[in-house]
Amino acid sequence: MPKPYPQEFRDDVVAVARRGETSLKQVAADFGISIGCLKNWMRAAEVAEGNREGVPREESAELRELRKRNRLLEQENEVLRKAAAYLSQGAAGKIVFPLVRDLAATDARIRVPVAVTCRVLGISRQAYYQWLSDPVSQRDWDDAHLINAALEIHADDPTEGYRFIADELAQRGFVASENRVWRICSLQKIFSLHAKKKGRNPKAGPPVHDDLVDRDFTATAPNTKWLTDITEHATSEGKLYLCAVKDCYSNRIVGYSISPRMRSSLAVAALRNAIALRNPQSVIVHSDRGSQFRSKSYRRLLRRHGLTGSMGRVGACGDNAAMESFFSLLQKNILDTRRWQSREELRLAIVSWIETKYHRRRRQRRLGKLTPVEFETIYTAATAA
Repeated sequence: MPKPYPQEFRDDVVAVARRGETSLKQVAADFGISIGCLKNWMRAAEVAEGNREGVPREESAELRELRKRNRLLEQENEVLRKAAAYLSQGAAGKIVFPLVRDLAATDARIRVPVAVTCRVLGISRQAYYQWLSDPVSQRDWDDAHLINAALEIHADDPTEGYRFIADELAQRGFVASENRVWRICSLQKIFSLHAKKKGRNPKAGPPVHDDLVDRDFTATAPNTKWLTDITEHATSEGKLYLCAVKDCYSNRIVGYSISPRMRSSLAVAALRNAIALRNPQSVIVHSDRGSQFRSKSYRRLLRRHGLTGSMGRVGACGDNAAMESFFSLLQKNILDTRRWQSREELRLAIVSWIETKYHRRRRQRRLGKLTPVEFETIYTAATAA
């Protein structure tokens, strides 16, 4: 089953088709889809806008999400209801582990997963399963005696910290390392009355990724080396930002996203669109050291799909020259041709130029005077043969 097209790509195709400058058949051919697919997208857009009867996809997904949320709220309510009696007996901790076990039983009125109960009560699943295998271990027994002794020592002199308590425990015949005493004091909030000194870290952290491209923008196969960057252009309504992902093998833009704000979500959306369309197995994704490509969400997306990140040096535009070359073409052919009045107008112009002109009509000498789509089609046919 083929991968579904990203929603952003569908919206752009529908917007271009609604302008009516060309026939639907020509628009479908320009974007590489079937005429039936284009009509389905336009019908779904009319349903979403309320101009046609039907249940929009967003409402259907929202209904499923609400049902899931309702089931989760019922489970959390059951946890809080039964936890009232347990928590009235003492502080939260191992005393609530029997509650977790009872709620997870199959004969409970509302069976609540262990993960949900632990999250509501603020306890660790690992600690619960350890308790389940050994409810009262010798380690717990010894810790209880250490805690009582530490509380007595701290009550005598609250100004002393865990080191003094460790020395006193040794004098009283307890065998415990200093690290163990520190752990017990931290859990029981046994701290010295003196103020703590705040640490400092003046040194900047290392780069998020190493430079794995080293200005070599060639590839022997598709989906082995991708380049990505962000460009901006002004309109009468404000700036518009484009984040594009380029395949070094065919110079094709395998994913892009356009937004009025330059946030990390822009880079994440462009990479997610590229992954949805290409489904890569192992690829190097090279970028500059912008904050969008250093964000946790972007790195998390790379790890989730097994992609390898790569970054150039600070202030060295040549480390991502191939991507800058594409943006230069976009600047000459679209951005600088006239004054753009609205963001939507510029957005549709960029999408039409990428999908219609750059991918399917503009021949490149590096590709043997073929277009990126033709070059990849030949490679696919040769690989299949």
